[in-house]
Amino acid sequence: MPVLTAHDLYKAFGPQTILDGVSVTIRTGERVGLVGLNGSGKSTLARILAGVEPPDGGTISRRRGAEIGVLSQDPVFEPSDTARDVVLAGLSAWHAAKARHDEVSRALAAGSGDAEALLAAQTEAAADVERLGGWDMMHRVDAIIGHVGVTRPDAPMSVLSGGDRRRVALARLLVSRPALAVLDEPSNHLDVETVEWLERYLVEEHPGALLLITHDRYLLDRVVERTLEIDKGKVYSYDGGYEEYLEQKAERLALEARTESNRQNFLRTELEWLRRQPKARTGKQKARIQRAETTKAAPPPKAERTAQLSVESVRTGKTILELKKLGLAVDGKWLVRGLDFSLTKGERVGIVGRNGTGKTTMLRAILGQLEAGADGAAPSDAGGPTMEGEVVLGKNTSVAYFDQHRSGLDLDKSIFENIAGSHTRVEVGGRSMDVRSYLERFLFDPNKARQPVGSLSGGERARVALAKMLTQSVNVIILDEPTNDLDVMTLAALEEMLIELDGSALVVTHDRWFLNRVATSILAFEGGGRVVRYAGNYDAYREQRAHAAAEAEAEAAARAAKPQAAEARPAQAAAKPAARAGDKPKLTFAERTELEGIVGRIDAAEQKVAELEAKLADPTLYASRGADVAGLLAELDREKQEAARLVSRWEELETKREAAGKG
Repeated sequence: MPVLTAHDLYKAFGPQTILDGVSVTIRTGERVGLVGLNGSGKSTLARILAGVEPPDGGTISRRRGAEIGVLSQDPVFEPSDTARDVVLAGLSAWHAAKARHDEVSRALAAGSGDAEALLAAQTEAAADVERLGGWDMMHRVDAIIGHVGVTRPDAPMSVLSGGDRRRVALARLLVSRPALAVLDEPSNHLDVETVEWLERYLVEEHPGALLLITHDRYLLDRVVERTLEIDKGKVYSYDGGYEEYLEQKAERLALEARTESNRQNFLRTELEWLRRQPKARTGKQKARIQRAETTKAAPPPKAERTAQLSVESVRTGKTILELKKLGLAVDGKWLVRGLDFSLTKGERVGIVGRNGTGKTTMLRAILGQLEAGADGAAPSDAGGPTMEGEVVLGKNTSVAYFDQHRSGLDLDKSIFENIAGSHTRVEVGGRSMDVRSYLERFLFDPNKARQPVGSLSGGERARVALAKMLTQSVNVIILDEPTNDLDVMTLAALEEMLIELDGSALVVTHDRWFLNRVATSILAFEGGGRVVRYAGNYDAYREQRAHAAAEAEAEAAARAAKPQAAEARPAQAAAKPAARAGDKPKLTFAERTELEGIVGRIDAAEQKVAELEAKLADPTLYASRGADVAGLLAELDREKQEAARLVSRWEELETKREAAGKG
């Protein structure tokens, strides 16, 4: 049964048509993704479907009684409300259902009214309570607040950051459990762990239908069952998640290309015929002439536009970037302590960790925005960041910085002015370029160049910030949450630019797909001042963490088992018959042979372990043969176990040989 059906929607802003005859149906419990270029109308369509904004034309039918919840990109709240108040406000439907159940239950207990009708009403109200979260809802509310990363639930909304307000809005929508949840870029401002939790929650626990607008390709691929693409005012529907969408879109574009090729062949044939001598034509050929004219007048399909991102690199020196015993503290709490790190040419380091662990603070330290204090001094609790240690930038190091807040843009000025000021040309890669031509690389139409940046969508602002940054010649690119708001096509172009970069990059991002494509190593902020570097991309980092956790668990289990084994030994010794005087354990011929060759076998096993560790530490492995990482980790685990077994066996044989030689 449909939750919502929209037919022939039309929407325009001035001369620009955003939606042109769009029809959409979303069924009960269906999970739908919505993709498209920045500025193509994704958020506009979502607001129209949710009833927040009216269309210029068309009709929308919503199932009676079906609640639609919306997570907008810029949620608005009463400044005095606390975060917990806002989240609890999402329980209005639950409170209403529980109140109905309580009222009917009291009527039944009093024996008033039609018992059969009251029982039916009680059953219906109970079902609504269960659907909306169950009877112990307060526990669920606190759990969701914690999971989405709301660390100050009792703080007023007026003091929370934009990211915190988005997390509060997400928590409110999740606890409300509407019949249709419209999530517009829900992963923005979330760390990787929270995005992974949200992914599991939407798949396993969210009971209603879902319209998911996101650039997070893993989220799309693992959550949605159908993908809608908005392109030039039209909406195309594809079965499946992101991978299936790519396959089916490629088929659609290939069909369009074949159709255009057939049209061109038809035109060529017909035009040749039309250009013949007039005597070759007869009255019977009027229909053929009309077909040719109609085909000639039909516009060809527009080629799909993609961003063209490139950066001019400059020569690097021997030293690019080094962090020496770096310590960072905020509000008297150490976020980073004793970090040694060096960046080499060609490395692309992905930076991950929970919000508030110090990722952006470290970038500020690298950019020289923090002053070092006395090493070893206690962190200041005055509120500002405290730094110890040293940040060393090479004398030839030239850095470009992409700020997650896009604070380098003047929202009152136009796209043109933000890029070139009062000039008409811009210097890019050592050559002069017309500003409008340069902006076309970033998918901005020339007639949009004078539009104020403040009127643009979040993704369009991000493209302006990229365009401004990439006018520089650099050898180190620092990106702080670059994937927020960007469409998947621009993300793919950014990934290709970084992969081909003749320099180095540091990237703070929660986008797992982006990290898997780009990163050669991961710098993980693990809390408590601990920052650990892992070789490879995001999947390799997860494998290594899981491997380390399994080893730690095995070691803990072995330590716990040692006292039990020690207690058991006296009893085992008492149960054995007493050895006769003069009896000595002796090595057998096979054991002597084994002992003679075991040292060489240990050396070979340890050499194999060293070779595998060297392979896993090589950044090029993850860039060119990422699929091999899991197998190499498993082989490393086997070789370590074999080396440990051989050492244990050598100790056992040596002990036996020494005992036999005594006396």
